[in-house]
Amino acid sequence: MLFISTSGALGRYIELPVPITIASRAIIAFFVLWLYCRYRKVSFRIESKDRLPIFLSGFLMCLHWITYFYALQLSNVAIGMLSLFTFPILTAFLEPLLLKTKFQRVHLLLGLLVLTGIYLLAPDFDLKNEHTWAVGIGVLSALFYALRNLLLKTKVTAYDGSMLMCYQVGMVAVLLIPALFFFDLSPISSQWPALVTLAILTTALGHTLFLRSFKNFSITTASIISSVQPVYGILIGALFLKEIPTLLTIVGGLLILSSVVIESFRSYRR
Repeated sequence: MLFISTSGALGRYIELPVPITIASRAIIAFFVLWLYCRYRKVSFRIESKDRLPIFLSGFLMCLHWITYFYALQLSNVAIGMLSLFTFPILTAFLEPLLLKTKFQRVHLLLGLLVLTGIYLLAPDFDLKNEHTWAVGIGVLSALFYALRNLLLKTKVTAYDGSMLMCYQVGMVAVLLIPALFFFDLSPISSQWPALVTLAILTTALGHTLFLRSFKNFSITTASIISSVQPVYGILIGALFLKEIPTLLTIVGGLLILSSVVIESFRSYRR
């Protein structure tokens, strides 16, 4: 979680167009993960019935990363990361619709808690305010992330996590390679250290370690642990970027994260 949490500060620090940042991240991470899978002799074969959901999840991952980084650029680490962490509650509402599971009425209460937290993140809801746009785009990013996770939910047990992540970042790279021909690439030379850190530390290493932890923890336990991610991210942003969250942001974040922890504990008890 500490490694993954660096995405917020790096997203704010890197001064490149978002499509170029994400394309560079995906290309570097793909080669690192591909070499890692080859070293571990992991098979890249996927069943024909699983190809569409896996590639579609890569498309959703691309949309998630792009919107998340736009939210970071429009606001700060705290608002960007806390808006994204509405995804567990969005998942709770989407799962009964998509996977035909039973709807839990308590999710309405948790959803209200999240909406209150979002309101505190952007209390004026002025469309001329960049923070308001950041919150909206951050929640949209959370929606893409929730849909991606639901698509992959039944695939994680059947395939190696590193291989799935390799396919995901490969799909992102393919989708965004055309962007390299439409933007000025000269600033990349000064951004390589941050881009490599984002690709290797945040994406390849962080996500691989997190997926491997599923062997020792339940998904519920892992999701509870992941709730610390915005806390780490805000602390990293405060330390390296001098971004100190306001009191309203802290309160709104606590409401959002409390809903995540409550739902995770409820799921664990069930």
